[in-house]
Amino acid sequence: MNEELINVSDLNQYRYCPRRYWYLHFFDTQGTNYERTEGTSLHNSKSERGGWVDELYLEDEDIGLKGKIDVLELHDDLIPIERKRAEGGDYYRSDELQLAGYCLLLESYLGEPVREGAIYLYETDQRMHVRITDDLRNAVRDRIKEMRAMSPDDVPPITDNPEKCTACSVRSYCLPEETLQLEPDRMPSKEWEEYV
Repeated sequence: MNEELINVSDLNQYRYCPRRYWYLHFFDTQGTNYERTEGTSLHNSKSERGGWVDELYLEDEDIGLKGKIDVLELHDDLIPIERKRAEGGDYYRSDELQLAGYCLLLESYLGEPVREGAIYLYETDQRMHVRITDDLRNAVRDRIKEMRAMSPDDVPPITDNPEKCTACSVRSYCLPEETLQLEPDRMPSKEWEEYV
């Protein structure tokens, strides 16, 4: 079992697609796609004003996580903020999981509960507040266990949602259509049948 610290952002990658995370983690196949390039550009051109700390790095061996909180708002309550492109004007469950991971790190650092975080959506210029529940905290811990249990010899199955593969930066390594053409018994869902 690998006990290295997991990047909080990888909770998002893993929740999106365990196979994607497997390629990124074991073979460093990040690649570049439009979403990553634009996301980096948006992070670099963020506005500057008072009342917050940018990119606070935290790690905790007991939790098993490390990462940088995009923004930590310094008002009555400390609120970690995760920035997202949000092309469709909304965020995903994987984004909530990532935010909860940052909140767990901040809780450990402060020695007190963090009950709320926020996801800032560049596309709509909105800030969506997320309550950090015990269910979210437990989901983070469960994903960490699953991620640590992965091995280079055990490739996760292809996602059952072919739409996730469309803009994936590891698609040229993962080769989902080609794999399913060669091994049709690995067909994860009926949705894939029109792609293969």
